[in-house]
Amino acid sequence: MAETGLAALTRLGRDRPALWGLGFGLVFAAGQAPLNLWYLALPALVGLLVVFRRQSAPRAAGWTAWAFGVGYFGLSMSWLVEPFLIEAAVTGWMAPFALVLAAAGLALFWAWPAWAAARLGAPWLIVPLWALSELARAYVLTGFPWGLLAYLWAPTPAAQWLAFIGPHGLTLATLALAALAAAGLATRRAAPLLGALALGALLLGGGALRLPAPAQDEGRPVVRIVQPNAPQDEKWQRENARRFFARLIEASAAGPRPELILWPETALPMLLNHAGEALSVASEAAGPVPLVFGIQREEGGRYYNSAALMTAEGEIAQTYDKHHLVPFGEYMPAAWFFRHINVSGLAQRAEYGYSAGPGPALLDLGDLGRALPLICYEAVFPQDVGGAPGRAAMILQLTNDAWFGTWSGPYQHLMQARMRAIEQGLPVLRAANTGVSAVIDAHGRTTAALGLGETGYIDAAIPAPLPPTPYARTGDLPALLLLLGVAGLGLLLARRNRIDPGAAGL
Repeated sequence: MAETGLAALTRLGRDRPALWGLGFGLVFAAGQAPLNLWYLALPALVGLLVVFRRQSAPRAAGWTAWAFGVGYFGLSMSWLVEPFLIEAAVTGWMAPFALVLAAAGLALFWAWPAWAAARLGAPWLIVPLWALSELARAYVLTGFPWGLLAYLWAPTPAAQWLAFIGPHGLTLATLALAALAAAGLATRRAAPLLGALALGALLLGGGALRLPAPAQDEGRPVVRIVQPNAPQDEKWQRENARRFFARLIEASAAGPRPELILWPETALPMLLNHAGEALSVASEAAGPVPLVFGIQREEGGRYYNSAALMTAEGEIAQTYDKHHLVPFGEYMPAAWFFRHINVSGLAQRAEYGYSAGPGPALLDLGDLGRALPLICYEAVFPQDVGGAPGRAAMILQLTNDAWFGTWSGPYQHLMQARMRAIEQGLPVLRAANTGVSAVIDAHGRTTAALGLGETGYIDAAIPAPLPPTPYARTGDLPALLLLLGVAGLGLLLARRNRIDPGAAGL
Protein backbone atom coordinates (compact mmCIF):
# COMPACT_ATOMS: atom_id res chain seq x y z
CA MET A 1 0.00 0.00 0.00
CA ALA A 2 2.83 2.41 0.84
CA GLU A 3 4.52 1.68 -2.47
CA THR A 4 1.29 2.31 -4.33
CA GLY A 5 0.86 5.63 -2.54
CA LEU A 6 4.41 6.73 -3.33
CA ALA A 7 3.96 5.74 -6.95
CA ALA A 8 0.78 7.80 -7.14
CA LEU A 9 2.58 10.77 -5.57
CA THR A 10 5.43 10.40 -8.04
CA ARG A 11 2.95 10.55 -10.92
CA LEU A 12 1.21 13.58 -9.41
CA GLY A 13 0.91 16.36 -11.92
CA ARG A 14 1.61 14.42 -15.10
CA ASP A 15 -2.02 14.91 -16.14
CA ARG A 16 -3.68 18.35 -16.04
CA PRO A 17 -0.87 20.05 -14.08
CA ALA A 18 -2.52 23.49 -14.23
CA LEU A 19 -5.65 22.06 -12.61
CA TRP A 20 -3.52 20.58 -9.84
CA GLY A 21 -1.81 23.94 -9.48
CA LEU A 22 -5.14 25.73 -9.17
CA GLY A 23 -6.35 23.30 -6.53
CA PHE A 24 -3.18 23.57 -4.48
CA GLY A 25 -3.40 27.37 -4.75
CA LEU A 26 -6.90 27.34 -3.29
CA VAL A 27 -5.71 25.22 -0.37
CA PHE A 28 -2.67 27.45 0.09
CA ALA A 29 -5.03 30.42 0.54
CA ALA A 30 -6.33 28.77 3.72
CA GLY A 31 -3.03 29.67 5.34
CA GLN A 32 -4.02 33.33 5.35
CA ALA A 33 -6.23 35.07 7.92
CA PRO A 34 -8.89 34.55 9.08
CA LEU A 35 -8.46 30.75 8.72
CA ASN A 36 -4.69 30.66 9.46
CA LEU A 37 -4.45 26.98 8.49
CA TRP A 38 -0.70 27.03 7.96
CA TYR A 39 -0.49 23.27 8.45
CA LEU A 40 -2.60 22.87 5.28
CA ALA A 41 -0.95 25.69 3.36
CA LEU A 42 2.57 24.32 3.71
CA PRO A 43 1.70 20.85 2.31
CA ALA A 44 -0.14 22.60 -0.55
CA LEU A 45 3.07 24.45 -1.42
CA VAL A 46 4.97 21.14 -1.31
CA GLY A 47 2.34 19.59 -3.56
CA LEU A 48 2.73 22.40 -6.08
CA LEU A 49 6.48 21.83 -6.21
CA VAL A 50 5.97 18.08 -6.70
CA VAL A 51 3.72 18.86 -9.67
CA PHE A 52 6.26 21.39 -10.93
CA ARG A 53 9.02 18.76 -10.90
CA ARG A 54 6.96 16.58 -13.24
CA GLN A 55 6.93 19.31 -15.92
CA SER A 56 9.78 19.16 -18.39
CA ALA A 57 8.26 21.76 -20.69
CA PRO A 58 8.87 25.35 -19.49
CA ARG A 59 5.45 26.47 -20.70
CA ALA A 60 3.66 23.77 -18.71
CA ALA A 61 5.71 24.63 -15.61
CA GLY A 62 4.88 28.32 -15.97
CA TRP A 63 1.15 27.66 -16.45
CA THR A 64 1.12 25.37 -13.40
CA ALA A 65 2.67 28.03 -11.15
CA TRP A 66 0.44 30.71 -12.66
CA ALA A 67 -2.67 28.63 -11.91
CA PHE A 68 -1.41 28.16 -8.35
CA GLY A 69 -1.12 31.93 -8.01
CA VAL A 70 -4.56 32.53 -9.51
CA GLY A 71 -6.13 30.15 -7.02
CA TYR A 72 -4.24 31.65 -4.11
CA PHE A 73 -4.70 35.33 -4.89
CA GLY A 74 -8.24 34.88 -6.19
CA LEU A 75 -9.44 33.28 -2.96
CA SER A 76 -7.25 34.97 -0.33
CA MET A 77 -7.87 38.43 -1.83
CA SER A 78 -11.57 38.00 -2.54
CA TRP A 79 -12.06 41.06 -0.31
CA LEU A 80 -10.96 43.14 -3.33
CA VAL A 81 -14.55 43.18 -4.56
CA GLU A 82 -15.77 44.91 -1.39
CA PRO A 83 -14.71 48.52 -2.19
CA PHE A 84 -16.58 48.35 -5.48
CA LEU A 85 -19.78 47.35 -3.72
CA ILE A 86 -19.90 50.42 -1.44
CA GLU A 87 -21.63 52.28 -4.27
CA ALA A 88 -22.73 49.21 -6.16
CA ALA A 89 -24.94 51.08 -8.63
CA VAL A 90 -21.93 53.08 -9.85
CA THR A 91 -18.90 50.81 -9.44
CA GLY A 92 -20.29 47.34 -8.78
CA TRP A 93 -19.73 46.28 -12.39
CA MET A 94 -15.96 46.69 -11.87
CA ALA A 95 -15.73 44.22 -8.96
CA PRO A 96 -15.26 40.94 -10.85
CA PHE A 97 -12.83 42.55 -13.30
CA ALA A 98 -10.75 43.95 -10.44
CA LEU A 99 -10.44 40.57 -8.70
CA VAL A 100 -9.76 38.57 -11.86
CA LEU A 101 -7.20 41.02 -13.23
CA ALA A 102 -5.45 41.38 -9.87
CA ALA A 103 -5.22 37.62 -9.33
CA ALA A 104 -4.06 36.97 -12.88
CA GLY A 105 -1.51 39.78 -12.77
CA LEU A 106 -0.03 38.91 -9.38
CA ALA A 107 0.19 35.26 -10.40
CA LEU A 108 2.64 36.28 -13.14
CA PHE A 109 5.18 36.98 -10.40
CA TRP A 110 4.95 33.27 -9.54
CA ALA A 111 4.79 31.95 -13.11
CA TRP A 112 8.06 33.25 -14.48
CA PRO A 113 10.35 31.63 -11.83
CA ALA A 114 8.80 28.23 -12.63
CA TRP A 115 9.17 28.82 -16.36
CA ALA A 116 12.80 29.93 -15.99
CA ALA A 117 13.78 27.03 -13.71
CA ALA A 118 12.24 24.51 -16.10
CA ARG A 119 13.80 26.23 -19.09
CA LEU A 120 17.24 25.86 -17.51
CA GLY A 121 16.61 22.26 -16.47
CA ALA A 122 17.32 23.06 -12.83
CA PRO A 123 14.15 22.69 -10.73
CA TRP A 124 15.91 23.83 -7.57
CA LEU A 125 16.38 27.29 -9.14
CA ILE A 126 12.71 27.98 -8.54
CA VAL A 127 13.61 28.61 -4.88
CA PRO A 128 15.83 31.72 -5.26
CA LEU A 129 14.00 32.94 -8.37
CA TRP A 130 10.59 32.76 -6.68
CA ALA A 131 11.89 34.48 -3.54
CA LEU A 132 13.45 37.18 -5.73
CA SER A 133 10.16 37.63 -7.55
CA GLU A 134 8.31 38.01 -4.24
CA LEU A 135 10.76 40.75 -3.28
CA ALA A 136 10.12 42.44 -6.62
CA ARG A 137 6.37 42.26 -5.98
CA ALA A 138 6.92 44.49 -2.94
CA TYR A 139 8.45 47.24 -5.08
CA VAL A 140 7.43 47.03 -8.76
CA LEU A 141 4.70 49.44 -9.92
CA THR A 142 4.49 50.99 -6.41
CA GLY A 143 4.50 47.46 -4.95
CA PHE A 144 1.82 45.19 -3.52
CA PRO A 145 3.32 42.73 -1.01
CA TRP A 146 -0.06 41.56 0.29
CA GLY A 147 -0.07 37.89 1.20
CA LEU A 148 3.65 37.20 0.94
CA LEU A 149 4.60 33.51 1.08
CA ALA A 150 6.30 34.06 4.43
CA TYR A 151 3.01 35.06 6.05
CA LEU A 152 1.82 31.46 6.24
CA TRP A 153 3.95 31.34 9.42
CA ALA A 154 2.02 34.22 11.05
CA PRO A 155 0.19 32.01 13.60
CA THR A 156 3.41 30.19 14.57
CA PRO A 157 6.64 31.03 16.42
CA ALA A 158 8.48 30.87 13.08
CA ALA A 159 7.21 34.40 12.40
CA GLN A 160 9.82 35.63 14.88
CA TRP A 161 12.48 35.08 12.22
CA LEU A 162 11.15 38.24 10.58
CA ALA A 163 13.16 40.19 13.14
CA PHE A 164 16.37 38.69 11.75
CA ILE A 165 15.91 37.92 8.06
CA GLY A 166 12.82 39.93 7.19
CA PRO A 167 9.87 38.74 5.09
CA HIS A 168 11.94 37.95 2.02
CA GLY A 169 14.52 35.96 3.91
CA LEU A 170 11.70 33.99 5.53
CA THR A 171 10.15 33.48 2.10
CA LEU A 172 13.44 31.99 0.89
CA ALA A 173 13.55 29.63 3.90
CA THR A 174 9.92 28.61 3.32
CA LEU A 175 10.53 27.79 -0.33
CA ALA A 176 13.71 25.88 0.52
CA LEU A 177 11.81 23.78 3.06
CA ALA A 178 9.01 23.05 0.57
CA ALA A 179 11.48 22.25 -2.23
CA LEU A 180 13.40 19.82 -0.03
CA ALA A 181 10.18 18.05 0.95
CA ALA A 182 9.02 17.92 -2.68
CA ALA A 183 12.35 16.50 -3.81
CA GLY A 184 12.25 13.83 -1.16
CA LEU A 185 8.69 12.82 -1.99
CA ALA A 186 9.18 12.87 -5.74
CA THR A 187 12.49 10.96 -5.74
CA ARG A 188 11.76 8.78 -2.67
CA ARG A 189 15.01 9.86 -1.07
CA ALA A 190 15.34 10.29 2.68
CA ALA A 191 18.03 12.98 2.73
CA PRO A 192 15.90 15.84 1.32
CA LEU A 193 13.02 14.92 3.65
CA LEU A 194 15.35 14.97 6.64
CA GLY A 195 16.64 18.34 5.47
CA ALA A 196 13.08 19.68 5.28
CA LEU A 197 12.33 18.40 8.78
CA ALA A 198 15.51 19.97 10.14
CA LEU A 199 14.74 23.32 8.53
CA GLY A 200 11.17 23.23 9.82
CA ALA A 201 12.40 22.47 13.32
CA LEU A 202 14.86 25.34 13.10
CA LEU A 203 12.16 27.78 12.00
CA LEU A 204 9.64 26.77 14.63
CA GLY A 205 12.04 25.98 17.45
CA GLY A 206 14.30 28.97 16.87
CA GLY A 207 11.29 31.28 16.73
CA ALA A 208 9.93 29.84 19.98
CA LEU A 209 13.24 30.57 21.72
CA ARG A 210 12.86 34.27 20.89
CA LEU A 211 9.40 34.49 22.44
CA PRO A 212 9.61 35.46 26.12
CA ALA A 213 6.69 35.38 28.49
CA PRO A 214 4.34 38.33 27.98
CA ALA A 215 5.71 41.39 29.76
CA GLN A 216 4.06 42.83 32.83
CA ASP A 217 2.84 46.29 31.83
CA GLU A 218 2.18 47.78 35.26
CA GLY A 219 3.34 51.37 35.30
CA ARG A 220 3.40 51.66 31.50
CA PRO A 221 1.53 54.61 29.92
CA VAL A 222 -1.98 53.87 28.71
CA VAL A 223 -3.38 54.50 25.23
CA ARG A 224 -7.08 54.85 24.46
CA ILE A 225 -8.02 53.63 20.99
CA VAL A 226 -11.46 54.73 19.84
CA GLN A 227 -13.45 52.72 17.29
CA PRO A 228 -16.52 54.67 16.06
CA ASN A 229 -17.71 51.80 13.79
CA ALA A 230 -18.83 53.92 10.83
CA PRO A 231 -19.86 51.74 7.86
CA GLN A 232 -18.34 53.06 4.67
CA ASP A 233 -21.67 53.58 2.90
CA GLU A 234 -22.81 55.80 5.81
CA LYS A 235 -19.55 57.44 6.82
CA TRP A 236 -19.84 60.61 4.71
CA GLN A 237 -23.60 61.16 5.01
CA ARG A 238 -24.23 64.41 6.88
CA GLU A 239 -26.83 63.04 9.30
CA ASN A 240 -24.68 60.02 10.17
CA ALA A 241 -21.39 61.93 10.39
CA ARG A 242 -22.68 63.79 13.45
CA ARG A 243 -23.53 60.49 15.12
CA PHE A 244 -20.12 59.01 14.45
CA PHE A 245 -18.41 62.18 15.67
CA ALA A 246 -20.46 61.99 18.88
CA ARG A 247 -19.15 58.45 19.43
CA LEU A 248 -15.57 59.70 19.14
CA ILE A 249 -16.20 62.53 21.59
CA GLU A 250 -18.06 60.41 24.14
CA ALA A 251 -15.36 57.74 24.18
CA SER A 252 -12.55 60.30 24.40
CA ALA A 253 -14.14 62.10 27.35
CA ALA A 254 -14.69 58.94 29.43
CA GLY A 255 -12.55 58.46 32.53
CA PRO A 256 -10.08 57.59 33.85
CA ARG A 257 -7.72 59.55 31.63
CA PRO A 258 -5.11 57.78 29.48
CA GLU A 259 -1.78 59.25 28.34
CA LEU A 260 -2.65 59.15 24.60
CA ILE A 261 -5.87 59.00 22.55
CA LEU A 262 -5.93 57.54 19.05
CA TRP A 263 -8.68 57.94 16.43
CA PRO A 264 -8.77 56.09 13.08
CA GLU A 265 -8.14 57.22 9.51
CA THR A 266 -10.36 60.07 8.22
CA ALA A 267 -12.08 60.17 11.61
CA LEU A 268 -13.42 63.69 10.95
CA PRO A 269 -15.68 64.29 7.93
CA MET A 270 -14.24 67.69 6.98
CA LEU A 271 -10.94 69.16 5.90
CA LEU A 272 -8.46 70.08 8.62
CA ASN A 273 -8.54 73.60 7.15
CA HIS A 274 -12.20 73.97 8.17
CA ALA A 275 -12.28 71.85 11.33
CA GLY A 276 -11.91 74.60 13.94
CA GLU A 277 -15.22 74.00 15.69
CA ALA A 278 -14.86 70.19 15.65
CA LEU A 279 -11.31 70.43 16.95
CA SER A 280 -12.41 72.65 19.79
CA VAL A 281 -14.97 70.03 20.85
CA ALA A 282 -12.37 67.27 20.45
CA SER A 283 -9.84 69.18 22.58
CA GLU A 284 -12.36 69.66 25.34
CA ALA A 285 -13.21 65.94 25.30
CA ALA A 286 -9.56 64.84 25.28
CA GLY A 287 -8.67 67.25 28.08
CA PRO A 288 -4.98 67.19 29.02
CA VAL A 289 -4.27 64.23 26.73
CA PRO A 290 -2.63 64.41 23.28
CA LEU A 291 -4.86 63.17 20.46
CA VAL A 292 -3.75 61.67 17.14
CA PHE A 293 -6.48 61.44 14.51
CA GLY A 294 -7.00 60.94 10.80
CA ILE A 295 -8.33 63.76 8.64
CA GLN A 296 -8.03 65.16 5.13
CA ARG A 297 -6.41 68.50 4.43
CA GLU A 298 -5.76 70.91 1.57
CA GLU A 299 -2.65 72.90 0.81
CA GLY A 300 -1.92 74.83 -2.36
CA GLY A 301 -4.76 73.18 -4.24
CA ARG A 302 -3.57 69.69 -3.33
CA TYR A 303 -5.43 67.32 -1.04
CA TYR A 304 -3.83 64.92 1.43
CA ASN A 305 -4.93 61.93 3.51
CA SER A 306 -3.33 62.92 6.80
CA ALA A 307 -2.77 62.21 10.47
CA ALA A 308 -2.70 65.13 12.89
CA LEU A 309 -1.33 65.46 16.41
CA MET A 310 -3.31 67.70 18.75
CA THR A 311 -1.47 68.66 21.93
CA ALA A 312 -2.93 68.80 25.42
CA GLU A 313 -3.34 72.56 24.81
CA GLY A 314 -5.57 71.96 21.79
CA GLU A 315 -3.00 73.00 19.17
CA ILE A 316 -2.19 71.05 16.01
CA ALA A 317 1.49 70.44 16.59
CA GLN A 318 2.26 68.19 13.61
CA THR A 319 0.65 66.66 10.56
CA TYR A 320 1.74 63.66 8.55
CA ASP A 321 0.60 63.17 4.95
CA LYS A 322 0.20 59.64 3.64
CA HIS A 323 2.92 59.08 1.06
CA HIS A 324 2.21 55.55 -0.21
CA LEU A 325 -1.18 55.99 -1.85
CA VAL A 326 -3.48 53.24 -3.11
CA PRO A 327 -3.58 53.16 -6.93
CA PHE A 328 -7.15 53.14 -8.26
CA GLY A 329 -8.28 53.96 -4.72
CA GLU A 330 -6.74 57.27 -3.66
CA TYR A 331 -5.43 58.25 -7.07
CA MET A 332 -5.74 57.05 -10.64
CA PRO A 333 -2.70 56.12 -12.71
CA ALA A 334 -3.05 57.65 -16.19
CA ALA A 335 -5.65 59.98 -14.72
CA TRP A 336 -6.19 61.73 -18.06
CA PHE A 337 -7.59 58.50 -19.54
CA PHE A 338 -9.86 57.66 -16.62
CA ARG A 339 -11.18 61.22 -16.43
CA HIS A 340 -12.14 60.85 -20.09
CA ILE A 341 -14.33 57.83 -19.24
CA ASN A 342 -15.53 59.42 -15.95
CA VAL A 343 -13.86 56.91 -13.59
CA SER A 344 -12.24 58.16 -10.37
CA GLY A 345 -10.47 56.56 -7.42
CA LEU A 346 -12.76 54.70 -5.04
CA ALA A 347 -11.51 56.30 -1.81
CA GLN A 348 -10.62 59.77 -3.03
CA ARG A 349 -12.67 62.73 -1.83
CA ALA A 350 -10.85 65.31 -3.95
CA GLU A 351 -11.78 65.55 -7.63
CA TYR A 352 -8.35 64.55 -8.91
CA GLY A 353 -7.35 62.28 -6.07
CA TYR A 354 -4.94 62.72 -3.22
CA SER A 355 -1.37 63.91 -3.46
CA ALA A 356 1.43 61.92 -1.87
CA GLY A 357 3.25 63.29 1.14
CA PRO A 358 7.04 63.63 1.20
CA GLY A 359 7.67 60.32 2.98
CA PRO A 360 7.85 58.68 6.42
CA ALA A 361 7.93 61.02 9.41
CA LEU A 362 7.90 60.83 13.21
CA LEU A 363 5.44 62.45 15.58
CA ASP A 364 6.81 63.85 18.85
CA LEU A 365 4.60 62.62 21.69
CA GLY A 366 6.64 64.25 24.43
CA ASP A 367 7.31 61.94 27.37
CA LEU A 368 5.85 59.00 25.40
CA GLY A 369 8.62 59.28 22.83
CA ARG A 370 8.43 59.49 19.07
CA ALA A 371 5.85 57.58 17.02
CA LEU A 372 5.85 56.46 13.41
CA PRO A 373 2.41 57.09 11.84
CA LEU A 374 1.15 54.75 9.14
CA ILE A 375 -2.13 55.36 7.37
CA CYS A 376 -4.01 52.22 6.35
CA TYR A 377 -2.27 50.57 3.36
CA GLU A 378 1.17 51.82 4.41
CA ALA A 379 1.38 49.10 7.06
CA VAL A 380 1.52 46.51 4.27
CA PHE A 381 5.01 47.66 3.22
CA PRO A 382 7.99 46.56 5.33
CA GLN A 383 10.21 49.05 3.51
CA ASP A 384 7.96 51.99 4.43
CA VAL A 385 8.29 51.19 8.12
CA GLY A 386 12.03 50.71 7.78
CA GLY A 387 12.33 54.05 5.98
CA ALA A 388 11.50 56.14 9.05
CA PRO A 389 13.91 59.03 9.75
CA GLY A 390 15.04 57.67 13.11
CA ARG A 391 14.04 55.12 15.71
CA ALA A 392 10.49 55.39 17.02
CA ALA A 393 9.16 54.13 20.33
CA MET A 394 5.95 52.85 18.72
CA ILE A 395 4.04 52.57 15.45
CA LEU A 396 0.63 54.21 15.11
CA GLN A 397 -1.57 52.71 12.41
CA LEU A 398 -4.67 54.71 11.57
CA THR A 399 -6.90 52.76 9.18
CA ASN A 400 -10.38 52.47 7.77
CA ASP A 401 -10.86 48.77 7.12
CA ALA A 402 -14.55 49.30 6.40
CA TRP A 403 -13.39 49.27 2.75
CA PHE A 404 -12.31 45.63 3.12
CA GLY A 405 -15.65 44.09 4.12
CA THR A 406 -16.21 41.77 7.08
CA TRP A 407 -14.57 38.51 6.04
CA SER A 408 -10.87 38.23 5.25
CA GLY A 409 -9.56 41.71 4.42
CA PRO A 410 -9.59 43.31 7.89
CA TYR A 411 -8.00 40.24 9.49
CA GLN A 412 -5.26 40.01 6.88
CA HIS A 413 -4.53 43.71 7.35
CA LEU A 414 -4.29 43.19 11.11
CA MET A 415 -1.96 40.23 10.59
CA GLN A 416 0.39 42.36 8.49
CA ALA A 417 0.50 44.98 11.24
CA ARG A 418 1.67 42.18 13.55
CA MET A 419 4.43 41.33 11.07
CA ARG A 420 5.64 44.95 11.13
CA ALA A 421 5.86 44.81 14.93
CA ILE A 422 8.07 41.70 14.80
CA GLU A 423 10.29 43.08 12.04
CA GLN A 424 10.99 46.32 13.84
CA GLY A 425 10.77 45.22 17.46
CA LEU A 426 8.19 47.97 18.07
CA PRO A 427 4.68 47.96 19.53
CA VAL A 428 1.86 48.82 17.14
CA LEU A 429 -1.15 50.83 18.27
CA ARG A 430 -3.87 50.26 15.69
CA ALA A 431 -7.01 52.39 15.43
CA ALA A 432 -9.46 50.98 12.86
CA ASN A 433 -12.73 52.67 12.00
CA THR A 434 -14.81 49.47 12.07
CA GLY A 435 -12.15 47.16 13.54
CA VAL A 436 -10.06 45.38 14.33
CA SER A 437 -8.46 47.98 16.63
CA ALA A 438 -5.62 46.50 18.62
CA VAL A 439 -2.52 46.95 20.74
CA ILE A 440 0.30 44.71 19.53
CA ASP A 441 3.53 44.15 21.43
CA ALA A 442 7.02 44.15 19.93
CA HIS A 443 6.86 40.36 19.39
CA GLY A 444 3.68 40.64 17.34
CA ARG A 445 1.31 39.48 20.07
CA THR A 446 -2.07 41.18 20.44
CA THR A 447 -2.42 42.39 24.03
CA ALA A 448 -5.81 44.12 23.65
CA ALA A 449 -8.33 44.37 20.82
CA LEU A 450 -11.79 45.61 19.90
CA GLY A 451 -13.46 43.25 17.45
CA LEU A 452 -14.75 43.85 13.97
CA GLY A 453 -18.04 45.76 13.92
CA GLU A 454 -17.90 46.80 17.57
CA THR A 455 -18.38 50.36 18.81
CA GLY A 456 -16.39 51.70 21.75
CA TYR A 457 -12.83 52.02 22.92
CA ILE A 458 -10.03 50.11 24.60
CA ASP A 459 -7.64 51.37 27.24
CA ALA A 460 -4.43 49.38 27.29
CA ALA A 461 -0.83 49.75 28.38
CA ILE A 462 1.57 50.70 25.61
CA PRO A 463 4.03 47.80 25.34
CA ALA A 464 7.73 48.60 25.62
CA PRO A 465 9.87 48.65 22.48
CA LEU A 466 12.80 46.30 21.96
CA PRO A 467 16.26 47.31 20.78
CA PRO A 468 16.47 47.62 16.99
CA THR A 469 16.25 44.20 15.35
CA PRO A 470 18.77 43.08 12.73
CA TYR A 471 16.11 43.58 10.06
CA ALA A 472 15.34 47.08 11.39
CA ARG A 473 19.03 47.94 10.93
CA THR A 474 19.51 46.49 7.45
CA GLY A 475 16.14 46.29 5.73
CA ASP A 476 15.83 44.24 2.54
CA LEU A 477 19.36 44.80 1.24
CA PRO A 478 20.95 41.61 2.67
CA ALA A 479 18.07 39.47 1.37
CA LEU A 480 18.35 41.12 -2.05
CA LEU A 481 22.10 40.54 -2.25
CA LEU A 482 21.73 36.95 -1.09
CA LEU A 483 18.98 36.19 -3.57
CA LEU A 484 20.83 37.82 -6.44
CA GLY A 485 23.98 35.90 -5.52
CA VAL A 486 22.27 32.51 -5.22
CA ALA A 487 20.18 33.03 -8.34
CA GLY A 488 23.19 34.28 -10.30
CA LEU A 489 25.35 31.34 -9.25
CA GLY A 490 22.55 28.94 -10.05
CA LEU A 491 22.04 30.40 -13.50
CA LEU A 492 25.76 30.16 -14.18
CA LEU A 493 25.92 26.51 -13.07
CA ALA A 494 22.80 25.59 -14.99
CA ARG A 495 24.13 27.04 -18.22
CA ARG A 496 27.70 25.80 -17.96
CA ASN A 497 27.16 22.37 -16.54
CA ARG A 498 23.67 21.58 -17.87
CA ILE A 499 22.63 20.34 -14.43
CA ASP A 500 20.51 17.21 -14.56
CA PRO A 501 17.33 17.76 -12.44
CA GLY A 502 17.63 14.33 -10.81
CA ALA A 503 21.29 14.86 -9.92
CA ALA A 504 20.65 18.31 -8.48
CA GLY A 505 18.86 16.74 -5.50
CA LEU A 506 16.19 19.43 -5.39
